[in-house]
Amino acid sequence: IIVTNGRAFVAICLCWILSFLTGLVPMIGWNNRDTANRSNASEICCQFTAVIRMDYMVYFNFFVCVAPPLLIMITLYVEIFRVIRKQLNRRAEATCDGDKYFRKELKLAKSLALVVFLFALCWLPIHIMNCVTLFCPNCINPIASKVGIFMSHVNSALNPLVYAFKMKHFRATLIQIIRRCMLCKPLEATAYPTSTVVLN
Repeated sequence: IIVTNGRAFVAICLCWILSFLTGLVPMIGWNNRDTANRSNASEICCQFTAVIRMDYMVYFNFFVCVAPPLLIMITLYVEIFRVIRKQLNRRAEATCDGDKYFRKELKLAKSLALVVFLFALCWLPIHIMNCVTLFCPNCINPIASKVGIFMSHVNSALNPLVYAFKMKHFRATLIQIIRRCMLCKPLEATAYPTSTVVLN
């Protein structure tokens, strides 16, 4: 499969469309509106847990939207590392300098695997607490819940740092964006041309 800029753009658009449609599920009816209508309170506190039902967060959001893709990504990366290691061993036996390509692929795979690991590290705590809250609403400390929510938001800030630290192309592009958008400086010629990625 040849990953071009056009195909990558289409894939990103599809991910955003799917995420948007998934986010509409509570608005369609899977929410706490009936519970709020049955209450005698004249005012309703507009908080996430007061609007979104916990069974939606556990059964749909976690077990459908988060857990399966995470398990699939972990399985794929384990297989990728296995194949690359196998190829590196073969190259090492055949020649001393013929394994540069696979070492580059291994470095890229490690960077992407780190992104997956950070995603799991940041998101699993709040999802585990949601599972506990569904069956035992008073078992989770409110402070722990807020820490879990904070960690889930931190994940979005970590990914660009990982990419910038591990990938020279991304780091150069990020510097250009900062120069242009934040420092109002002209763009500089980059030493990293655009290329296509081939996935075998």
